[in-house]
Amino acid sequence: MIVAYLLAGVLFIRALGALSKQETARQGNVYAMIGMTVAGVITVVAWLLRHVSPSALSESLPESLSALPTASVVALGATVLVGSGIGVSLARRVEMTAMPELVAVLHSFVGLAAVLVGFASYLAPTAPTAGTEGERIVHLAEVWVGVAVGAITFTGSVVAWGKLKGTISGKPLLLPGRHLMNAILALLIIGLAGPFMLAEAPSAVLHLVLATTLAGLAGVHLVMAIGGADMPVVVSLLNSYSGWAAAAAGFMLANDLLIVTGALVGSSGTILSIIMCRAMNRSILNVVFGGFGTADSKPQSVVAPAGDVTEVKADEVAARLRDARSVIVVPGYGMAVSRAQLAVKELTALLRSRGVNVRFAIHPVAGRLPGHMNVLLAEAGVPYDIVHEMEHVNQDFAATDVVLVIGANDIVNPGALTDTSSSIYGMPVLEVWKARVTVVVKRGMAAGYAGVENPLFYIDNTRMLFGDAKKSLEAVIQALR
Repeated sequence: MIVAYLLAGVLFIRALGALSKQETARQGNVYAMIGMTVAGVITVVAWLLRHVSPSALSESLPESLSALPTASVVALGATVLVGSGIGVSLARRVEMTAMPELVAVLHSFVGLAAVLVGFASYLAPTAPTAGTEGERIVHLAEVWVGVAVGAITFTGSVVAWGKLKGTISGKPLLLPGRHLMNAILALLIIGLAGPFMLAEAPSAVLHLVLATTLAGLAGVHLVMAIGGADMPVVVSLLNSYSGWAAAAAGFMLANDLLIVTGALVGSSGTILSIIMCRAMNRSILNVVFGGFGTADSKPQSVVAPAGDVTEVKADEVAARLRDARSVIVVPGYGMAVSRAQLAVKELTALLRSRGVNVRFAIHPVAGRLPGHMNVLLAEAGVPYDIVHEMEHVNQDFAATDVVLVIGANDIVNPGALTDTSSSIYGMPVLEVWKARVTVVVKRGMAAGYAGVENPLFYIDNTRMLFGDAKKSLEAVIQALR
């Protein structure tokens, strides 16, 4: 079993390494699937062996199996089948546009599992009193931490799911004194740990339920205070939280592989979140606590910028592209919604066949989860070597003939650099307005996910191509041909 755990752990580490690059991401998924299969099979085998006596193992296989508790075997088998069925169904049915909220839901499952494991571990007949007093205290501390982290992960992920799906507003809920509220909740959760460890059931269970409730409220409040522009970072953070929740469950269950796997997910999620925050010129505390260190009373800019927009048709955009020598494409969530990535790939191939230098500029928080646009472009078959991150391409816009913004909004908002009242002020953006011509493909004039008006639409060298991104690009392709 130890060898199998080591093998699974190595595969998970290889998977994370491969997933860090687009060229090897598919291979990383294969490593992860094999590792999870090994982990699942060895866990089931270990459970079966735990319920078979040594004397039964020396007998024939049918006699050994007959020694197993039938009800438990049926429950375990049904759980595996139902869970596998749900996973296969989701993988086949969920569109890429719905992937961010699916990820948030899966994170909530991990958090809820940690909470349930914590209660089950405490309520087990011998768990709280097994071993020495020191071992008992350590076990109760593991239960407390696991339940608290799991509850925050569960409720925070549910709120994130609602924001990503649109059932909850993407605007941050900034309550007066919210940082004090967070501090009080944290102190209460920590303060209840002592009474829980000293009390006996059922009083201890009530302490655990109260801590779970407080942690759940903290999860709701933390994510509600985070604005829509920061949701990709939130998804990454919740991924980290789910990893630490899984590691805590591993300590409660004394499962080394679960501890290692949870630590890998937790640490990689934390590192990714920090990298994204640095790319946004934000501190991770600023995102986690919803504007920590900023003036709560600062008004939000809600007045639309003055001026007129210049609308163009598909044939005019085709004429611009036909005469261009260099083109940069900036994809956004609108590309995902309209499923326009294949049209983007076709347009890219057509322009490159005519000698146009076509590149893609990816903002760290484009879309609704980390790497959202990279995944869509890879799905369509766009070459990896022409897809560039913001810091590598931002200085090239001034020398670009045409920038094609497809369904992006907040990540190309010049107000982030100039409007101190904006909720996205200070966030580095793709400076597309520096190009000779910027064409924005958009359904209408609605604000972005952060709820902020975009002055880009009113700049003299900006052209608006209104309509569904897929249909608009197909019309441009037709005109080019």
